[in-house]
Amino acid sequence: MQMRPAELAAIRDGEVDLAFRRWEQPRLRVGTRMRTAVGLLEVTSVDRVAVSSLSAADARRAGAASLTALRQGLDRVHPERPVYRIGLRYAGADPRQALRESVPEAAELDAISAWLDRLDRASPAGPWTRATLLLIDELPATRAPDLARRMGRDTPAFKQNVRKLKERGLTESLDIGYRLSARGAAVLDHEGHRRPGPGRPEPEPGTPLPHLGAAATRALTARGAVSLERVAELSEAEVKEMHGVGPYALRHLRAAMDAAGLTFRDEAERARPERAITAGVVADDLPA
Repeated sequence: MQMRPAELAAIRDGEVDLAFRRWEQPRLRVGTRMRTAVGLLEVTSVDRVAVSSLSAADARRAGAASLTALRQGLDRVHPERPVYRIGLRYAGADPRQALRESVPEAAELDAISAWLDRLDRASPAGPWTRATLLLIDELPATRAPDLARRMGRDTPAFKQNVRKLKERGLTESLDIGYRLSARGAAVLDHEGHRRPGPGRPEPEPGTPLPHLGAAATRALTARGAVSLERVAELSEAEVKEMHGVGPYALRHLRAAMDAAGLTFRDEAERARPERAITAGVVADDLPA
């Protein structure tokens, strides 16, 4: 069940708890938990409904602008199929996040290596696990089609393989491409693989960008804003003008900057005179 980043964020924040889809038959079951970019979503209900029975409250709970907009959206694709109302709730962080950050002990590293060996033996295309991990380590934040081409694989097959590695916490998906997790790096080091050394460019210092979507990430990266500190060198207007940076990306960018104690350049400039005046008043009030 595909959902836009803004929909996922609204469910996580408790603003949306319904979705509507046209399906030939139900594709989800009550109790199913789906891994998404914002964490786990749980299906709380799946009911077939008539379009004529939908209400304005349904539209609000689904995040639609109006009941008319909800109905028009459902009629846009496969209008001959029945409509299902899916109840959804945020069920917490993705457990793979903690797994990615954990460095296994030697016995667990041996077990992971044995699992990778089994994947290699079962692959009709030959061994691929270590080559994929090493390639992601060498080329983080690189488009999947470009990585697949380097591996001599088609993109869907390459992505399927990476998902297997991600399930074990060895890789992490980015808005563009992937990166090796601390757990994945520990596996390669444990096995003695040669990883990129001093010739590899140093990672950009600063606070990483949050998940904003591929289009917004590309736009910021193209301007050199590859960290929140670099974003803070831009004005809000400059960021808004970038193609691909919409309300969702801007909202999450601002939230991440607030958490890091950063602001856009124009906001910082407006705040300086106020701080100077306040400092002057305090100084004047001090006894000689």
